[in-house]
Amino acid sequence: MKHNLSVLRQETHQPHPLQSDQRHQSQVARETGYVITGPSQPTVPFVFNSPHSGRHYTPSFLKQSRLSPLTLRKSEDVLVDQLFQFVPDLGAPLLAATFPRAFVDLNREPFELDPKLINDPLPESANHKSIRVAAGLGTIARVVAHGVEIYQRPLTLKEALRRIEQYYRPYHQQLAKMIGEQSTRFNGAILIDCHSMPSRQNTPDGAPLADIIIGDRYGTTADEDLVAFLSELLQDQGISVAHNSPYAGGYITEHYGAPHKNIHALQIEINRNIYMNEHTLEPHEGFINLSNQLHKTFKTFVSTVSDAFKPALSAAE
Repeated sequence: MKHNLSVLRQETHQPHPLQSDQRHQSQVARETGYVITGPSQPTVPFVFNSPHSGRHYTPSFLKQSRLSPLTLRKSEDVLVDQLFQFVPDLGAPLLAATFPRAFVDLNREPFELDPKLINDPLPESANHKSIRVAAGLGTIARVVAHGVEIYQRPLTLKEALRRIEQYYRPYHQQLAKMIGEQSTRFNGAILIDCHSMPSRQNTPDGAPLADIIIGDRYGTTADEDLVAFLSELLQDQGISVAHNSPYAGGYITEHYGAPHKNIHALQIEINRNIYMNEHTLEPHEGFINLSNQLHKTFKTFVSTVSDAFKPALSAAE
């Protein structure tokens, strides 16, 4: 993307918001597990993704769990998809899971399987030694926040593989398709992977975290100028920003980010305290303010950065 990044420092006109009849929402069946909201024809090279905001807890899953519904939701990125509901007006699609992270975690390798959770021998291809599995947070999580066990009894390997085939794979196939289509259309693409985080670090001192942490896997998944520009825009809105610490981006950021192919991936972690009550999981008065700040930030970011792709798009046409 180095070919035209000087445009990031220039003022540009803002695109007109899409009219309601220019938007469409694809409500995919719950058994598939995702919703796409966006323009019928994207006009910018961005894809926004909210893999952890799903909140459809099936009766069968609730029956398997030993936790109350509220406790089970502690690992959920509560209402992050709603914070980014402005995305279609920018000319970009928003992909969001409808199933919860506690059921299947999309920000993991497909087979990070936990031998403490699954009572059958694991296939040789399974990654059962990752740090995330050790913490009980594999593709099928064993715990929610603060290490609280989810299940009354272990799962079978068949059940774990069923979830991966029915929910994990279709979601990633769709995300890969969307990024690929954007890359073909614009000769490049930018993925914004949207998450939320606790307000304090999970350390003995419980140090407070910034309002937003931008992760790019330590400079490997996106052009550094993109990070700098987004940080600047967020700070202009009065939002405090940190970079890669303590969240540098997970599997999605690392897997899809390929700057050498002009495909850039950024993870956005939002401090939950600035828009919701972390105990009741209810949004507070800061929700609307934050959504407006994000809208203003990404309106400028998307329109300005997209100009860097226009020469490539024109050449392709």
